[in-house]
Amino acid sequence: MSEREKILRYYRASGEGELAARLLDTAEHAQRNRKYKVSEFLDPHGYSIAETIGAHYSSLKLVSNGGYHGAERVKVIFLNEEFRGTPDAKIEALAVTWDERYYELTHRDVLGALMGLGIKREIIGDIIMRGHGCQIIVDSSLSGFIIQDFKMIGAAPVTVSSLGLSDIAPREEKTKEIRTTVSALRLDVVAAAGFGTSRTTMSDEIGIGKLKVNWQDAKNSAKAIKVGDIISMRGRGRVEVCEVLGQTKKGRTSILLKRFM
Repeated sequence: MSEREKILRYYRASGEGELAARLLDTAEHAQRNRKYKVSEFLDPHGYSIAETIGAHYSSLKLVSNGGYHGAERVKVIFLNEEFRGTPDAKIEALAVTWDERYYELTHRDVLGALMGLGIKREIIGDIIMRGHGCQIIVDSSLSGFIIQDFKMIGAAPVTVSSLGLSDIAPREEKTKEIRTTVSALRLDVVAAAGFGTSRTTMSDEIGIGKLKVNWQDAKNSAKAIKVGDIISMRGRGRVEVCEVLGQTKKGRTSILLKRFM
């Protein structure tokens, strides 16, 4: 069995075979042409797949670029060791503004409106909310289209303009520490504590596919959760499991969570 087939077999088992195949094609293109090849935007889990694939090609170096320091969604560049130029990640930034006196828009609103234009998620990097507007990292192939056709987010008229990558504002994430106790380190229990809802409600949300653990779909309420796991919920942000602090006298587990608002 070839190395490619071994990698694909592994990721097919977890439902990531399609992404792994695209990244393998990207890496093989860079190896074949002795230059470089750039991926689509990847979330942290997709980046970990790219790292695994890159480790199987001794002639390739892995470089990531999300447009600014600390980006969550990044493009991966498979860079052939024989290439001596500067790779172009084909990333641009756009500034989107609206009248904050009348409209209060969220990350979800912005992303939904972009995808409503037929833009695939893989073309969009981070969306950085700025109160009166936002900054969007995009693939340069679609920046002109977005500037011209992105006019509304829901009922809110918006204005879009080009933005230099050096002008991207640092990410301002609001966080809240949550110290609590849980009956078990299960997904439904920990997520319910982190997002402030009941275990029954959270089980329903998990069942319809609204949660991910470490950026992977999670539909098993009983999935074991450990320190370092990131639980994200569509429309509600994400929760990081920071510490397991021990057992209480009543047999519950004390934990420290960080909620990203």
